[in-house]
Amino acid sequence: MSVVKINVLTVPAEMREELERRFSNRAGMVESADGFEWFELLRPVEGTERYLVYTRWRSEEDFQKWQQGQAFQRGHAQAAAAGQGQGQGQGHGHGQGPAATGSEVWTFEVAESTGPKA
Repeated sequence: MSVVKINVLTVPAEMREELERRFSNRAGMVESADGFEWFELLRPVEGTERYLVYTRWRSEEDFQKWQQGQAFQRGHAQAAAAGQGQGQGQGHGHGQGPAATGSEVWTFEVAESTGPKA
């Protein structure tokens, strides 16, 4: 049964473009992970500062392996290095300091799924 991980990031309006740029720069780093099924960065439209980082995995074990693996560490290290010398600390979002002011992870099992009919 697939597992969905949603990282909920609170991102102030002035950091939205920066957060999206950082994710764009890391494109391709998760797609080759064993058990990876889907990724989406969901931008808030109105009434919230919360972005949703949606990933879907074949299993919890696959997600854990990716999170503890070299690709995950490399992606976060590259993002952090891109912001060195910017005068701000490092944190979630990396680059020139944290783009998000808060973060939490939600975990779901896929109970039912459907897609377009061919």
